[in-house]
Amino acid sequence: MTPMYDDAIATAAAIRSGEVSAREVAEDAIARIEKHSALNAVVAERFEQALAEVDAGLPAGPLHGVPTLIKDLGMQVAGLPLTRGSRLWDGDVQAVDSELVRRYRAAGMVVIGMSNSPELGKNASTEPLLHGPTRNPWAPTHSPGGSSGGAAAAVSAGLVPVAHGNDGGGSIRIPASACGLFGLKPSRGRVSSYPVAGMLAAPLSVNHVLTRSVRDSALLLDLSSAPLHGDALAAPTPSSPFVEQAATAPLRLRIGLAVERADGGEVSPEVVAAVRSVAALCEELGHVVEETTLAHDHELVMSGFATLMGVSLLADVQHRLEALGRELRDDDLEPFTRMIHDHYLATMTPVQVYDGLAAVQQAGWQLGTSFSSYDLLLTPTLPLPVPELGVLDTSDPAVMWQRGGDYSSFTAVANATGMPAMSIPAGLDTAGLPLGAHFIGDLGTEGTLLALATQLEAARPWELLAPSYR
Repeated sequence: MTPMYDDAIATAAAIRSGEVSAREVAEDAIARIEKHSALNAVVAERFEQALAEVDAGLPAGPLHGVPTLIKDLGMQVAGLPLTRGSRLWDGDVQAVDSELVRRYRAAGMVVIGMSNSPELGKNASTEPLLHGPTRNPWAPTHSPGGSSGGAAAAVSAGLVPVAHGNDGGGSIRIPASACGLFGLKPSRGRVSSYPVAGMLAAPLSVNHVLTRSVRDSALLLDLSSAPLHGDALAAPTPSSPFVEQAATAPLRLRIGLAVERADGGEVSPEVVAAVRSVAALCEELGHVVEETTLAHDHELVMSGFATLMGVSLLADVQHRLEALGRELRDDDLEPFTRMIHDHYLATMTPVQVYDGLAAVQQAGWQLGTSFSSYDLLLTPTLPLPVPELGVLDTSDPAVMWQRGGDYSSFTAVANATGMPAMSIPAGLDTAGLPLGAHFIGDLGTEGTLLALATQLEAARPWELLAPSYR
């Protein structure tokens, strides 16, 4: 196998220098995927097509020759199925690339496959019945998080340097925390979802990547975030490229530390200790950290969140059934997804949709009051240690209803409000599994988050790969 490079930028630099060829890097990624197939991180592949693209000549972009995976949810790759982790969409082959995939290709990246996702992203663990569970590279009996769990496992195990994900309730940040990676959820409207409109999901979900380094995340945000003419949502224009902001030490920041959940639920003492350690490091770097509580109404957030995700699910299922020309069958959806679908099919009203949109706006104003006192908020990413596979079992709707919200209790508010947020590695628990610290910023402050993350990364470097894959 070819040498393992730290991140995507280092991989591209090695290719440019002639130390290794783009084909060798692509072949190496394919070999690693095949060798570690037990992780079940990759659910569709285009190996021969990828090698043919390399041989034909790739664009001379900043990530020339860097292999990547696209998540099997929300993004299209021409010629590959977009199953959304669901039996209802099994075999739904796409005709064209999404705009984001097109931009990755223009930067010289090589798309070699699709990564695993839970059904329609409705789980904080990646265990779809269609494809089976993805395993955490740090401990194969445990979850890699969700819904971008396949992407996180692939990056943490060194299958690819960087992988696409998306985040509608914590789906980049939760697996980043579970797999010891850096995960940034950009501001609402930062990255175009074209041609997937999803207008009622769009206020909540945004696309980006899971990475080993902050600089990779910053560069890919620059490459992917230019507004597309006609986009209904657009984030504030950055003052300078994100790579420049990430490389510039931030001014003295005021950081509000909140370790209690807004819903009053359990937070593990190990998690609290890890986040407090990150807070202490921030103070060592010259920032001011003060204890605070989260300013939003949790019930308001969840009511708006559930409504918008529910109506989006109804629309997705209805459109798919129309395309297939048939009615919904008992085995089309997993039991938990089917419960959500049937509940909203029976209860959803136009007023409820309106109220859902109003609720996420109200939540934004509520959480926004924090940013008159603080530049950033610091919380845990996951309130509890990484769960074992099977803890979040979609075949048991009652269990999922009880446990599912625990794992997004700190992350979902950033989706409801549209604010950018990131998870950084924050050490290991007593079982040797990763823990994450979570920062939230006001709308448009990705540069501040990236600059602080670069500081923290340099001051206390994190492991780039899971132990068995180094």
